[in-house]
Amino acid sequence: MSKRFIQYAALLGAFSVALGAFGAHSLKKLIDENALSTFETGVRYQFYHTFALLSVGILYRRMPTKLMEWAGILFISGIVLFCGSLYMLTYLQATENVGLKGVGAVTPLGGICFIAGWICIFIQALKPSTHTHRREKSSSSPD
Repeated sequence: MSKRFIQYAALLGAFSVALGAFGAHSLKKLIDENALSTFETGVRYQFYHTFALLSVGILYRRMPTKLMEWAGILFISGIVLFCGSLYMLTYLQATENVGLKGVGAVTPLGGICFIAGWICIFIQALKPSTHTHRREKSSSSPD
């Protein structure tokens, strides 16, 4: 899972940069300030949680637990639900499409996923470490 979370984080990070550039250079010509703000919120939260997912991938190597696995899954789910719904709302505003207005109801579910992911990390951090550190003997130290 560690490698997979790192891979997803890399792809989601690249996607965040692309979306941010699109918003800054092209999208602002097509939509009003309110819609642009919604889009930028999606990009910002995607970036935050891409770094969180990357951290989970790194931490999972040290703590390969179900809580860390759930944290990663919840961060990915949050990005899809929270950020994805904000991107969809922006699209609907840009195209003046009146259908699917209920997509905004999905946004809080994504936020709950983000919160739950952070709570998983917190709970894992409360647990005693099962990973023990052994000092490496240096070549100059006596045996």
